[in-house]
Amino acid sequence: MISRRAFLQASIAASALYGVSGFGNWSKLAAQQRLTQDDLLRFDTFGNLSIVHITDIHAQLKPIWFREPEFNIGVGAVRGLPPHVVGQDFIRQFNLTPGSADAYALTYDDFVALGRTYGKMGGMDRVATVVKAIRAERPEAIILDGGDTWHGSMTSHLTQGQDVVDVMNALGVEAMTSHWEWTFGTDRVLEIVEDLPFPFLGQNIFDAEWNEKSEDFPDYTWFERGGVKVAVIGQAFPYMPIANPGWMFPQYSFGIRDERMQEMVNEVRGQGADVVIVLSHNGFDVDRKMADRVRGIDVILTGHTHDALPEPVLVGETLLIASGSHGKFVTRLDLDVRDGRLMGFRHKLIPIFADVITPDPEMAALIDAGREPFRAELEEVIGHTDSLLYRRGNFAGTWDNLITDAVMAERDCEIAMSPGVRWGASLMPGDAITREDIHNVTSMTYGKVYRTEMTGQTIHEILEDVADNLFNTDPYYQQGGDMVRLGGLAYSIDISKPIGQRISGLTLMRTGEALDMGRAYTVGGWASVNQGTEGPQIWDVVENHIRRLGRVSAEPNASVTVTGL
Repeated sequence: MISRRAFLQASIAASALYGVSGFGNWSKLAAQQRLTQDDLLRFDTFGNLSIVHITDIHAQLKPIWFREPEFNIGVGAVRGLPPHVVGQDFIRQFNLTPGSADAYALTYDDFVALGRTYGKMGGMDRVATVVKAIRAERPEAIILDGGDTWHGSMTSHLTQGQDVVDVMNALGVEAMTSHWEWTFGTDRVLEIVEDLPFPFLGQNIFDAEWNEKSEDFPDYTWFERGGVKVAVIGQAFPYMPIANPGWMFPQYSFGIRDERMQEMVNEVRGQGADVVIVLSHNGFDVDRKMADRVRGIDVILTGHTHDALPEPVLVGETLLIASGSHGKFVTRLDLDVRDGRLMGFRHKLIPIFADVITPDPEMAALIDAGREPFRAELEEVIGHTDSLLYRRGNFAGTWDNLITDAVMAERDCEIAMSPGVRWGASLMPGDAITREDIHNVTSMTYGKVYRTEMTGQTIHEILEDVADNLFNTDPYYQQGGDMVRLGGLAYSIDISKPIGQRISGLTLMRTGEALDMGRAYTVGGWASVNQGTEGPQIWDVVENHIRRLGRVSAEPNASVTVTGL
């Protein structure tokens, strides 16, 4: 008798062979400039249940440029496995056509030239068009949001996330989980959650004082759709007090808590769940490990690490679905659920080409109304760029170089540090740089730029700690960020080494001298998790720098030498 895993493997094979995922069906059309909205939305309706997944919007409501990473390094057992493939390797692995729309959407290769051809991506008014089209075909489709939604733009900062909340409510989201939402602080999160028309899920959100499950946020929620009883379990970002300022949400603790996840899966199965979906913000490799440890999960909708994969990854009998970030993609997942079991699926990662998909007029009006009070500030031109500006990948991009240059220049520092957060819209060569553009790569609620002294030894220890977060072979010790970005300092990193031995060759770039472990250096940085950090806001520092220069040009970072791949 064929097993369920065999059914699922057959579904993945069918997706790859027949282009059920959508990639390959329309790429040749796109290359010939005949791509249409119908091409993007075409789907062979399947089974009796449809799921729509979006995640990591980072408050980007308008179409943007967004370059995918050229470094997404996997270590240990996941080395070379999706999502740890980029560029030409990605194109070959997923049988994409070089130069096609899918190659543009999913890789960094020839980004500028292909971007001129295929245009910007995203825009929640375009996402609304896609969601409405799916619901017109499948009225009972479940819309799920993987978190990192309310935070990451100038308007979300000014409205404390309200502009994004209004948009997601209008979109018809039916459940969400969380991460950067918490950096608005507990009071604001609770204020928003109280008025949400859907549950804010987190089976791993605990009361910090009593170490008991918080009653403020449900573990899971239920849907009855297409004759199927669906349980959706929420998994918030587990490393909140480590990766973000714990003083902003002292009442709560988080953690992976996979033993409790198993209890939740068992509980909903005992209550008659036909299919169990985990709405997660763990990050892909953490979810891969959880899927291997926790039995009974049918689908993990993964988020946090911004990966976009045109095919699901099967771990045991669990499907891992990665839907990208910044509104670039929407996932449609059709499930065949029979006799209380998931037996097959159809999957499509829908790229949101802004020039192809017609904006939904109601959502467009809502977005514009939210922006109108700030429009003059948003659109003010601060300068221009002569080079591609991007911020994505394990190591520094050109936006990062510009940010660290600004910190060193404006704060009179020898060395600059910038956080390796995984967001950031891109700008094309020749583009104007508006105030909104600067906020798209810097906006946060703890963005003050400090100026302090650090010894060479302290700097080395910081780099080793961050590198271990990124390259520890146990995914449960990875927090999903990227390497801290450095200005004024070059180094080598051997990712195959253990902690304490990865970083070497620290060199001051202005003098060529080796970093003196015992000497104190003037260091500027931002996004400190320490309460009471003093200094100007990072967006003001970057704005002042760009305004002073007028035109900027940032070359790809050549200060980091990577070995041990």
